[in-house]
Amino acid sequence: MQHNQTKPSTLVDEREAASILCYSVRALQNWRHRGGGPDFVKVSARSIRYRRADLEKWIADRTVSNTSQTI
Repeated sequence: MQHNQTKPSTLVDEREAASILCYSVRALQNWRHRGGGPDFVKVSARSIRYRRADLEKWIADRTVSNTSQTI
């Protein structure tokens, strides 16, 4: 494995997760509260992390080839 590749199990904080998804941290917080966002890891009561693999899966699950497809 090359050094510039990241393991799928690597945990990232919500700022980095938001950057990867091109969304705001606030959007991630809303999704955690309401549902619908990527799976996350609750490290403690006030510490949330995301696995890169879960972010990639969330993106893949929303990839469509036309506007009539549902997600």
